Amino acid sequence: MIRAIMRWCMENRLLVVIAVLVLIVGGTLAVINIPLEALPDISPTQVIVKTSYPGQAPQIIQDQVTYPLETTLQEVPGAQAVRGYSMFGDSYVYVLFKGGTSIYQARNLVLQYLSQVQSKLPPGITPALGPNSSGVDWIFEYALSDPGGTLNLAQLTTLQNWFLKYELQAISGVAEVATVGGMVQEYQVVVDPQKLLAY
Repeated sequence: MIRAIMRWCMENRLLVVIAVLVLIVGGTLAVINIPLEALPDISPTQVIVKTSYPGQAPQIIQDQVTYPLETTLQEVPGAQAVRGYSMFGDSYVYVLFKGGTSIYQARNLVLQYLSQVQSKLPPGITPALGPNSSGVDWIFEYALSDPGGTLNLAQLTTLQNWFLKYELQAISGVAEVATVGGMVQEYQVVVDPQKLLAY
């Protein structure tokens, strides 16, 4: 069998060369035009609702923010699951939708229901939608450090949050720049009661 194939190839060299060229061109076009992803996104459509309630304990946030959001967002049409997480100062509610749901349709539905729940939340607390991206869109991590040792963690975090973050968000295609770790710089005012009485 192999001898017959080799004999035919030797007798029809021009056809073999043409067939090889067609395969090379076809393979090159296939590689260029096939949409491939390094990490295919098989996760369901999800909308993240983040609500900040500064200075409050997780149990208070659970009772006053996360629970009302969860109960209201469970009524969103097409929502399969609603998961809420409460932590110090923040509430996160994840609304997972059925497969095939458009992300823009899902975000619009969640926005409509957020307007209904606003009256159940503490005054001044406004929930916001997370970025229009999924969990596999986290594509780059970097560490901000000071080898010279002249900046502390609070100064590095300030540099990240007030300068680098805005520069990176200006790049086309960047949905969010999330700060993980560091220390947020705080200013405290200590009032002298005697001087306050004098005024």
